[in-house]
Amino acid sequence: MGSLHDGHSRLMLAFRIADRRFPIFDGTGARLIGGRWNSPGRPVIYAAETFAGALLEVLVHANLGRVPKTQAMVEIVIPDTLRVEALSGDALPGWEAEDQITSRAFGDQWLTERRSAVLLVPSMVTRGHERNVLINPEHSEFRRIRAGEPQEIAWDKRLLL
Repeated sequence: MGSLHDGHSRLMLAFRIADRRFPIFDGTGARLIGGRWNSPGRPVIYAAETFAGALLEVLVHANLGRVPKTQAMVEIVIPDTLRVEALSGDALPGWEAEDQITSRAFGDQWLTERRSAVLLVPSMVTRGHERNVLINPEHSEFRRIRAGEPQEIAWDKRLLL
C-alpha cells in the first residue's frame, strides 16, 4: 500500500473505507442519511485518523457477519498548512448520546460557520480513545485535501466471527 506522504512536510493522514460502487471521497451518503455529526441534508466525509479506526467504523455500522466485497479504502492527505479544528469529548458533554442531538447540533454549526475544512471528533466506537476526521466538501479549502486512488482491503475473516 503506497503512501501519499512525500516526506518533506508533516502532513496529516486520514483513512476512509466505503462502498467502491459509489465515489468514496464524497459526502453524499452522510448528506442522504445524516450521521453522528451531521443532520440529513448536510454533506460530510467521514474518515478516521488510523486505518484500524476506519475498519472499526465499517464493522460497527455494517453488521454483516461476512467479508464485505464492495468496500475499498482511500488514504487522505491533509496539508499541514490547513486549519484543523479538534473537539475533545470533555468539551461537549452528551456527544455520545444515542439521540445524537448534541453531536449533530455541534457538527451542523461547524458546517454552517465553515470554521475549518477538517474537524477531529471523538470516535463513538472507541468511546473517544481515537478520533474520527470530518471533512467539509463545501469548505473553500476542501480543494487542498487529496485522496488517493481506492485500494482493495484484505479483510481478516476473524473480524467477522
